[in-house]
Amino acid sequence: MQQQQEREQWGSRAGFLFAAIGSAIGLGNIWRFPYVAYDNGGGAFLLPYLVALLTAGIPVLILAYTMGHRFRGSPPLAFRRLHPRAEVIGWWQVGVSFVIAAYYAVIIAWAVRYAGFSVGQDWADDPAGFFSGEFIQAGEPGGITGYVSGVAWPLVAVWVVVIVVLLFGVRRGIQRLNMVFIPLLAVLFGILVVRAVTLDGAELGLDALFSPDWDAITDGGVWVAAYGQIFFSLSVGFGIMITYASHLHRKADLSGSALVAGFANSSFEILAGIGVFAALGFMAASTGVAVGDVAESGVGLAFIAFPQIISTLTGGAGFFGVLFFASLVVAGLTSLISIVQVVVSAVQDRTGMARTPAVLIVGGVLAVLSVGLFSTAQGLPYLDVADHFINSYGVALAALVMVVVVAWVLRQVPALRQHANATSIVHVGLWWQVMLGVVTPVVLGWMMYDSLRQEFEANYGDYTSGFLVIGWGVAVGVIVVAVVLSLIPWRRPDDFVAEELPVAEKGRRS
Repeated sequence: MQQQQEREQWGSRAGFLFAAIGSAIGLGNIWRFPYVAYDNGGGAFLLPYLVALLTAGIPVLILAYTMGHRFRGSPPLAFRRLHPRAEVIGWWQVGVSFVIAAYYAVIIAWAVRYAGFSVGQDWADDPAGFFSGEFIQAGEPGGITGYVSGVAWPLVAVWVVVIVVLLFGVRRGIQRLNMVFIPLLAVLFGILVVRAVTLDGAELGLDALFSPDWDAITDGGVWVAAYGQIFFSLSVGFGIMITYASHLHRKADLSGSALVAGFANSSFEILAGIGVFAALGFMAASTGVAVGDVAESGVGLAFIAFPQIISTLTGGAGFFGVLFFASLVVAGLTSLISIVQVVVSAVQDRTGMARTPAVLIVGGVLAVLSVGLFSTAQGLPYLDVADHFINSYGVALAALVMVVVVAWVLRQVPALRQHANATSIVHVGLWWQVMLGVVTPVVLGWMMYDSLRQEFEANYGDYTSGFLVIGWGVAVGVIVVAVVLSLIPWRRPDDFVAEELPVAEKGRRS
């Protein structure tokens, strides 16, 4: 039997945890969570958010860690080792990561430029006009009318950094970068939060964010929002955690690591909420409007609202701006590297290719696609539509199918629970099986229903139906490619026989 090459391992548990936390903490923690919390009951939202973390986020993280650790492979290989017909789920997750990586990089490139713009506040008194006009030179959706050099060159730089880090490997590249960048992110954002809470009017923003609307607890939509935030922020449908866990030592603490990573991610989200809404409170007080009138999320918060806040500051405005956008760059890079690693790992497992050519090919293709599409005048609408559809019908749906197949179809949760408990300090009990088999599928299923209902009630973002075909095409295309790849025979069938499986279980598969 041909022996599979030993997978590179993390240098330490701390190295893995820093990488896992770096993957989870991304742009969404800074610009999505604060607004979602504010819009769904304020302080009262923290209750369903905590329930979602404990009943779905942590259980699914443990599942992903256990699958990666037991089956020692990228998502396609791990799922194939679980059951040959489940391989398609792994390729689906790889496809989701590929699409997200292509557009995620351009947001980091924007943040790089805005860190420089912050010094002189180049947006003057019209941040919205500057962003859509002078900076990204936004054109009408559809086609490609021209390239924007001011976006293209920092985007190329982002991809160079990502490729170089990945070329150094898991231990010397990803681990070392995260062990520097995560403490750096904590310092940068810590300074930013301290500065934000000392601004005049900060208490208005914090009061708006944390004042509880207890009536919201009875609203099913608030609970759906809480579970949605947990799933999106922990990256459970990307295959990242399966990939990262495949490089763990044989006796790694799986459930304990999931608890640390999950709570670290949520703690940063709450910290981000404090910083963002303290700054929004200052802006509201300065302009004489309500906090709700200036509260935004996503691109609007980062590249329009925050530049307005920076321009309003009377002292240290440039420093405040550099802190904020540098935090976006650091958080974005650690997440982007983990997303691309999923694709690289899958290519290596599927082809037997060495790391260097795999990184150069995957990174090169992604860089060309990213620069070629998202540094154009139509880059923003393409990004907006791709992000909406791949998150709604890629990340969440892939997570739903994963849980249903593992828990209901293959009924592998008890065996995975046994594996997790064999190496973990914190043991998971029957509650874990109930969460994975009942709570998580029900919540994710409802999220799919609710999302589709809204989709057919009105066109997303007021785009034309013709343009939205692109979004549906991306979501469906990823599934089609996953099915095709799963049907192609592996050259070396011995590679997907898991060494960790009991002999009796191997016999049933043969």
